[in-house]
Amino acid sequence: MAPGPEDVEAIERATFDAVPPQARELLDGWLLGFDSGPVGRAHSAVPLRHDLVDGASVERVVAKYRSRGLPPVFRMPELPAFDGIREQLRSHGYSGGTPTRVCVAAVNGMPETVASMPVDLMAQPDESWGSVFLGDGVDPADCARRVAILGRAQHALFACIRMDGRTVASGMGSFSQGWASVHGMRTLPGYRGRGMAGAILQIIAKEAKSRGLGRAFLQVEAGNTGAQALYSRFGFAPAWDYAYWYPGSA
Repeated sequence: MAPGPEDVEAIERATFDAVPPQARELLDGWLLGFDSGPVGRAHSAVPLRHDLVDGASVERVVAKYRSRGLPPVFRMPELPAFDGIREQLRSHGYSGGTPTRVCVAAVNGMPETVASMPVDLMAQPDESWGSVFLGDGVDPADCARRVAILGRAQHALFACIRMDGRTVASGMGSFSQGWASVHGMRTLPGYRGRGMAGAILQIIAKEAKSRGLGRAFLQVEAGNTGAQALYSRFGFAPAWDYAYWYPGSA
């Protein structure tokens, strides 16, 4: 189910719905997120189409970020259509990093039989959800900022599994623009391999069906082969990769 042009735009808009920037704007076929927080998806510019790309718009995008006192960051698909823009960015001192894979799936094709365990759903993330989402060794202030960005989502539910008196697995489902999207999937190291991530994916899929949504997407680090193997079992297939392009001074 390779996404078409309208799907690409819906996925990018849904991404901003799930990870809402403080402000957003459309400019020349780009969707711009303006945010002072630490989440890259919320403070980057992304093209809404994978064709009809106008390289002349790059400088206008840069000017928009500079006018707000923010560094311009581009979330660029790793596709031939963007070769010219990537070269343009490179010539201006930008460099790409954090390769990420967008995967899509049919909700009805996801397995319904996984490990049976209770999954709690919340309208807002609590402190224990945030601690699992970010893991150990993360600055508490940074943790609070990241969780607060997700907490701004208006079409989301936060899932968690609790065992031994603590939260041990987390996930988030966002439902907008005709898509369900999956975010924040984490399981504490001592509890991995028990099917908890699958149980959370199952509950997100169930919620998507209840809302009449038949398609889902997620974004995963391109090098995280373990997570991609799990998602593949739930029918998620690669759609495209992207990287963040930062100015040399960032």
